[in-house]
Amino acid sequence: MRFASRADSRVSSSARRALGIAACAVMLGACESNVRGAPVKVTIPPGASLRTAADSLHRAGLVAFPRFFRYYAKITGDDHDIKAGTYSMRSGESWSRLLTALRDGEGLERKVTIPEGWNLFNIVPALATALGAPSESVSVAVRDTAMLRELDIPTETLEGYLFPDTYIFAYGTSPHIAVREMVSRFEQVWEPAWDDRLQQLAMSRNDVMALASIIEREARLPEERPVISAVYHNRLRLQMPLQADPTIEYALGGHRDRIFYKDLEIESPYNTYRHPGLPPGPIASPGKASIEAALFPAAVPYLYFVASPDGHHEFRTTFKAHTEAVQEARRERREHSSRE
Repeated sequence: MRFASRADSRVSSSARRALGIAACAVMLGACESNVRGAPVKVTIPPGASLRTAADSLHRAGLVAFPRFFRYYAKITGDDHDIKAGTYSMRSGESWSRLLTALRDGEGLERKVTIPEGWNLFNIVPALATALGAPSESVSVAVRDTAMLRELDIPTETLEGYLFPDTYIFAYGTSPHIAVREMVSRFEQVWEPAWDDRLQQLAMSRNDVMALASIIEREARLPEERPVISAVYHNRLRLQMPLQADPTIEYALGGHRDRIFYKDLEIESPYNTYRHPGLPPGPIASPGKASIEAALFPAAVPYLYFVASPDGHHEFRTTFKAHTEAVQEARRERREHSSRE
């Protein structure tokens, strides 16, 4: 008969302890409360190890025993492929469900920032990437006929009404819901008192949004927005063509570093060189400051402006003075280029 050695006893003790830990981990991992707590934000940094992820969940109050949580993950084979990011999770979830979320990205928030002056050429791909959705699905969402009717928009898309802001969408948010949230943000920004101002200007909200979008694309300095607005209001009053270069860019399908004379001949309702008045709708998403500038232009008589190399604009009341300002701006650009 063979008697167990002290070493055998130690091995047996270690094995029993490991089995005990594993059993505890499995039992704890299977536990799931019937009560769900409020959503909790949990950030898993890029390249985080299972230990780091477990500690983050522990600090958020989602995992009481991070060490056992790690054992459970290893036993179940869910200790790899953890996706980084900020999650929205609830207490009471089983460890199995928490690990599934970390592995599959469930509850992972999708963040997207839409800057002022972006249009659908920029917004659609950015939103598609953030949501993990096909661009075609986002394109369909921005043509939602119900929302177009609600906002009384005469164009085919929601261009200009997806308010520029930073949005955080929950995992699984559909393009339709995301677009509606962005439109709702616009409706929150639009002040009720502005409706009275529309009557004073004899303009529709869509008219103001179209003008605001042009101002957004033209202005480089915040203080110039009301002055740029005044130029366009003055032109509209005198029935002069707006001749706004950003509308040509929009008609051409996106940003252009330069606008050539041949571009001014493009046949499009957005070509404000060929068609008098405002374009059919916005050409970009204006911020609140540009909307206010469109509603409340400065009391100045200017009819023309030209951009200087440093970004500010020179404003003039006569075409002769404007021509001189254009020549001066060109001279400054040539001097600036020669110094580079």
